Amino acid sequence: MKKFLALALALVLALGCMIACTKTDVQSGDKTVVAIVVAGTFGDRSFYDSSKAGGDALAKDFSNVEVKTIECNNENHEVQMRNAADVANIVVCVGWEFYDIETVAPEYPNVDFIWIDNATSAPVANVLNITYAQNEGSFLAGYIAAAMSTTGVVGAVGGEDSDTINDFIVGYEQGAKYRNEAIKVEYNYTNDYDDPAKGKECAKALHDKGADVIFQIASKAGDGVFESAQEGNFYAIGVDSDQKYINPDVIICSMKKEVGKSIYDAVAKYLSGDKSLWGTTWVANLADGYVGIGYGDLGAPQQIGSELKAEVEDLVNKITSGEIKVNTTR
Repeated sequence: MKKFLALALALVLALGCMIACTKTDVQSGDKTVVAIVVAGTFGDRSFYDSSKAGGDALAKDFSNVEVKTIECNNENHEVQMRNAADVANIVVCVGWEFYDIETVAPEYPNVDFIWIDNATSAPVANVLNITYAQNEGSFLAGYIAAAMSTTGVVGAVGGEDSDTINDFIVGYEQGAKYRNEAIKVEYNYTNDYDDPAKGKECAKALHDKGADVIFQIASKAGDGVFESAQEGNFYAIGVDSDQKYINPDVIICSMKKEVGKSIYDAVAKYLSGDKSLWGTTWVANLADGYVGIGYGDLGAPQQIGSELKAEVEDLVNKITSGEIKVNTTR
């Protein structure tokens, strides 16, 4: 019996040592744990899924990186942020909802945070804010919409009436009017990012006002815009990721916002030993290739001709050179 107890005690101690050593290895940098925490849920085929794609690419390309994912389901954002910080070296908070990061991050000085799509009110040493010049990419989308419209009315369906969503809309409207001063731009909001039925209802309301090209800026709720476009025989523009594959007959292009690429590049820089971005706000823009227009994969039907695509490229040059100043809510 004494031998059995001694053996059991030794096993317990050994197991405890293994757990402790594993924890030490992770925190010492032998293994970098990246936790991607999304405010909503994956499956939107745009904003959140783009962040996951960035994480998947990191796990594939770096053998010393482990990626964990957490879905907040639109609640308990602070709690889930803390849960991630307890197990990770880098916590990537995807969505404006993580505003508690300003108070939470300083409590975890050994953890580095990335906040996607918003910025702290003042620099926080262990927080990298990444915002995007979505207004620049949306300018291009608006120009395309006006060029493709036959009714003289284009539309946009936003997920909510917020600075970020309206940053898309002001750029979109400016681009549309740059192409055609007489164009009418109508927009509304789903006030929901998850329900396609609300996106469909909003798109139908805009189509009833004459809009024959509608830009969806509503994450998963935007799937309803595509459904409405199919049923109503009008065009749609995707958002964040190249969404043409979802319905190539009605989605003429997408305004790409490379969330996944920005996460990948920031973490890759961190892994190289360069943490100079932390404590700053990085505006990922058109000039650096983090926003732009996608026309789908090779072989996909193209409603937009080569001449219009060339005009869009000319606009890219004018925006990046500063010749065109795009309106913004920020």
